[in-house]
Amino acid sequence: QVQLVESGGGLVQAGGSLRLSCVASGRISSINRMGWYRQAPWKQRELVVGITNNGRINYADSVKGRFTITRDNAIHTGYLQMNSLKPEDTAVYYCNADLTYYRSLRLETMYDVWGQGTQVTVSS
Repeated sequence: QVQLVESGGGLVQAGGSLRLSCVASGRISSINRMGWYRQAPWKQRELVVGITNNGRINYADSVKGRFTITRDNAIHTGYLQMNSLKPEDTAVYYCNADLTYYRSLRLETMYDVWGQGTQVTVSS
C-alpha cells in the first residue's frame, strides 16, 4: 500500500524548532511534487511550502526565512525544518505528494496522496 507517514510534531516553546518528516512507504520509485500544509482549529487548510519535480520551492509568506523544505530521494523522505516557531504556527501539519510506485512490473503514479497529519503546538 502506497502511503505517506508524518512524524516529528510535538509541543515546543515560542522561538524553538521542530523537524517534521514525511516518509513514503510502499513500492516507491520516486516522490514527485511534494508539499507541506497545515490546518489550525477553525481555519482552512493552507499551503506552507511546496517543491516541484524540478526542485522549485514556494514558501508561504508567513514562514519565509523560518521554515525549510528538503528531501532525501534515496530514502523517499521529505522534511520540514521549522525554526523560530510562533504560537500562530500551531496546527496539524500534513504532507502531500505525487508518488510514482511499482505496481507489479509497471510504474504508476498516484496523485494527491495525503499523510495522516502530525500536531505541532507552540506555546507562548
